[in-house]
Amino acid sequence: MREAVLAKLRNLEDVAAVTGGRLLQGAAGAAYAGVSIDSRTLRPRELFCAIVGPRFDGHSFVEEAARRGAAGALVHANALAPADFPLIRVADTTAALADLAREARRRAEIPVIAITGSVGKTTTKDMTAALLETRGAVLKTQGNLNNQYGLPLTLLRLEERHTAAVLELGMSAPGELRALSGIAEPDVAVITRIAPVHLQFFASLDAIADAKAEILEGLRLTGTAVLNGDDPLQRARAGGVGRVVWFGRDRRHDVSAENWRGTAMGMRFDLVIDGEKHDVALPLAGTHFVENFLAAAATALTVGIRVEAIIEAAASLAPARHRGELLRLGQGVLLLDDCYNSNPVALDAALAALQLAGERRRVAVLGDMLELGPEAAAMHRAAGERAAEKAQLVVGVGPLAAELVEGASRHAETRHYGDAEVAAAALPLLVHPGDAVLVKGSRGVRLESVIEALVARFGRELG
Repeated sequence: MREAVLAKLRNLEDVAAVTGGRLLQGAAGAAYAGVSIDSRTLRPRELFCAIVGPRFDGHSFVEEAARRGAAGALVHANALAPADFPLIRVADTTAALADLAREARRRAEIPVIAITGSVGKTTTKDMTAALLETRGAVLKTQGNLNNQYGLPLTLLRLEERHTAAVLELGMSAPGELRALSGIAEPDVAVITRIAPVHLQFFASLDAIADAKAEILEGLRLTGTAVLNGDDPLQRARAGGVGRVVWFGRDRRHDVSAENWRGTAMGMRFDLVIDGEKHDVALPLAGTHFVENFLAAAATALTVGIRVEAIIEAAASLAPARHRGELLRLGQGVLLLDDCYNSNPVALDAALAALQLAGERRRVAVLGDMLELGPEAAAMHRAAGERAAEKAQLVVGVGPLAAELVEGASRHAETRHYGDAEVAAAALPLLVHPGDAVLVKGSRGVRLESVIEALVARFGRELG
């Protein structure tokens, strides 16, 4: 493996210059390889950054970092350390981490793509990375490393072999995306869709749209915004952006799709670019995956990926774990595992995907949708009404899901369980051979146990 891009900063003296820090002790010429904020996973020769968070203070672990072979530590407060262990004092370690990441990004002469949105951002990130990998190695956000710590740590993994970086940016408060985009300085900024998510922290959908639009503020002067033309909230906030590429269902957009058709096995459609049609097979069930793909394709085209390569790569795309995975179980049961998270828009998309299972009996196992604010109960009841149109059996899991079950009870058979453990014990007896089952809920509901129980009951089909 080649040396990381950050290795262009040869030693701790370079780090001090970038972060505005001062070497308190140790050798300025000490070399390092990578940056860590966790002493438990730190590898030898990494630089330890003593972050202070709401439940921890990294300064308490500087000695441990030294024992583990750290090259040195960034600190902004007093910390115990061996006398010869290099310490760089900065004004704030979180800001210093961002400074190092921004410098690494600037020294990497590759396209940087930043992606946000209320729904679909992780899937779009993975799809975009897969399309760009047709040209070479791509750095992409892993897991949920999409915040003020995760984004810098991702950028600090840049290596000379990387031909592009695809970064997911998350937020739960105004100002967060402005800061993250300022670190990433993207060449392409993507917004998937604005939806009623995190309403516990925002006064309105417009406020969420304003916060998501902050990603555009970090765009480089020659950068491009890739925006959802079907989303009026995005169209209203596109002013002032130098170049915009629009994606969506409308043929008038720069990148669109028509002649959609699908089954539980995947979607088929015509990708339309500049009026020219291209047949695409996408092995993912649900029209929301087509929308995610349009965003990824528009981004790939923007950075010079050939349309032929995009179409070929589409056939090999796969969902991330618990994000729309289709599991074929024994006795003909189809299990749509979408339990990673949930909100009203994402739930509607998953229910539409469940309908693609055809004439089977359809079972929707739906957990609480969290962080919806004061209208949460009403949103759950409305979601239950819509679920009853798509499924013959609606199972609610969690306190708020009682409202969902109430909404579904007029038109579908219903069950309600207080938590995932109780639901996991009951579901194997409620699901029949040949059923199609959707499992979806917010992370806090922990519906993975329901997935495990159904797999244990019916087994996995091979192939």
